[in-house]
Amino acid sequence: MINSIQKPSTAPNFRTLDLNLLRVFDEVMAERSLTKAAHNLALTQPAVSNAMRRLRETLGDDLVRRSGQGLEPTPRANALWPAVREALRQLQETLVPSPFDPATSQATFVLAMADATASALIPGLLNIVAREAPGTCLRVVPLSTRDPRALLDAETADLAIGLFPNVLADLTARAQSGGAVSFAHQRLYDGEYVCVLRANNPLANGPLTLNRFCAARHMLVSFSGKPFGFVDEALTALQRQRRIVLTVNQFFTAARVVAQSDLLAVLPRHFVSQADVGNELVIRSLPFEMPVVHVDAMWHKRQQHNSAHQWLRGAITASAKLAFTDN
Repeated sequence: MINSIQKPSTAPNFRTLDLNLLRVFDEVMAERSLTKAAHNLALTQPAVSNAMRRLRETLGDDLVRRSGQGLEPTPRANALWPAVREALRQLQETLVPSPFDPATSQATFVLAMADATASALIPGLLNIVAREAPGTCLRVVPLSTRDPRALLDAETADLAIGLFPNVLADLTARAQSGGAVSFAHQRLYDGEYVCVLRANNPLANGPLTLNRFCAARHMLVSFSGKPFGFVDEALTALQRQRRIVLTVNQFFTAARVVAQSDLLAVLPRHFVSQADVGNELVIRSLPFEMPVVHVDAMWHKRQQHNSAHQWLRGAITASAKLAFTDN
């Protein structure tokens, strides 16, 4: 039974803290269940309950409370858990490293990225896997956000690849101010966005001016479904706007729709040639300045020294170089 406790009058003494209690805390937080945590740790449920009681008394916080059929962490527990989990992971990796042998590995890696990014990177990556790690499996899932930190923290994906300018700016600001930064990233390639329209679109005749661009009907590739993207941010800075009449969440869908309508879309230049509609589409430069698009791989720092993850990052980097060296 979980009872509320009184906070101790003095700060806990780390030198007398039983570090085994942190292992129990980590499992309870992960499972939100004393029974499941006990099973994972090969302990009895009373032993887990007793460990949590001792930790609550040491820290002066309830840590978890009953909520329906499970447990609900307190704000203090939610604040402590990331640091505790990362410390335990680093300690395990240091004491009991798990070497990664690509030739014999049966690992499965989950990669989060948009379909346009996958079309550029996955063919080369698949060749590398077939050559170096034939037993390894890849799972590519849609990247539905411009901030992948939550899915990386929850280990829903091993690696996220995409455009993360706001996230990278936030990580840089945190690091410069001395704050903790839990995520790492690596530049894979720089890209360019262009305006795409079907070959017999009336706007294909003559230059695509800013006025013609803004007056046209547009389609936007939006992971969130919101009809506002980085192109619209650039237009807002010019005190202009465009009319978005359709949003989709895949670049391949956007290319097919443009090829069969009078809608305009802004797509990655490298992707247009891969969309299998190249003869049906016309490419025009955007009639306003846009910053260079940086595509980055991002991962949680708890994976930084994991040998399997290091191999994965190297394979992704090699695939990006192969795909964009001649572009």
